[in-house]
Amino acid sequence: MMTMTALLGAVELGTIYAILALGIFLSFRTLNMPDLTVDGSIVTGMATSAVMCAAGINPYISLIGAFITGGCAGLLTGVLHTRFRIQAILAGILVMLGSYSINLRIMGKAPNVPLVNSETIYTMADRIMPSKFSGIVIGAVLLAAVIALLFMFLKTRLGFVFRATGDNEDMVRASGVSADSMKVLGLALSNGLVGLSGGMLAQNQGFADISSGTGMMVIGLASVILGEVVFGTSTLLRRLISASLGAVLYRIIISQALYLGMESSDLKLVSAVIVAAALYLGVLGERGARIRRRRNSNGKAASNS
Repeated sequence: MMTMTALLGAVELGTIYAILALGIFLSFRTLNMPDLTVDGSIVTGMATSAVMCAAGINPYISLIGAFITGGCAGLLTGVLHTRFRIQAILAGILVMLGSYSINLRIMGKAPNVPLVNSETIYTMADRIMPSKFSGIVIGAVLLAAVIALLFMFLKTRLGFVFRATGDNEDMVRASGVSADSMKVLGLALSNGLVGLSGGMLAQNQGFADISSGTGMMVIGLASVILGEVVFGTSTLLRRLISASLGAVLYRIIISQALYLGMESSDLKLVSAVIVAAALYLGVLGERGARIRRRRNSNGKAASNS
């Protein structure tokens, strides 16, 4: 088994990727839309947060900036999809490609922005609590706040309409509500959370890099699916918590793989295997549920006869 230090580091990173997973949960599960903007919007959040921190701006304010710029990327994807009638996947790819140049502009045309001597939320936390646990504590607090706010939003009337758009778009349109507006809102909120995760990641690792977004969509998707399979999806709150815990579990699995000697270049392969295994386990769970329902119905029929 890996050391306690490696485990704590995995949990700390897991709390950051959990916010990424919540963003992907909104687009992939709630809206039922595959959004490939993520690989670009997370770097947008990283770049915004890093540049603002390097300029001496309060790191918490920089996280708000990361959320806003990430949300703008999602907003653009939503507009391309709903107004210009470009397929959601293609719209996400277009924004992801275009965001590369925008992110370079944000970073001052430099591929890397270091935060060696800059104040971050993690250096601030280190001054008030033991550094071994400070990253986990601050990450968990921010994650809990995001889950609470997201849960309260999804329980509002607007949130119900937003959730219904992914379940039955025709019904929403028949009710006189603009499903396109719900999609734009959902993609903006989703990528805002992704940008927030990117901002936290930049402050955690002490730099923002233009190539850091590669494969983030797979990581978030793996976290969501893994969390649903392991922790369940019986209620809305449980689904949000499951997606978050799935990200933590994912990071622990990756850390364990590295501890066992796997090359870092093989991590994308590990991610793909985790997604495939989680999807297959989900299929097995659905089959088992159908078999149990069939047996229960047959047992009731036999007892009534």
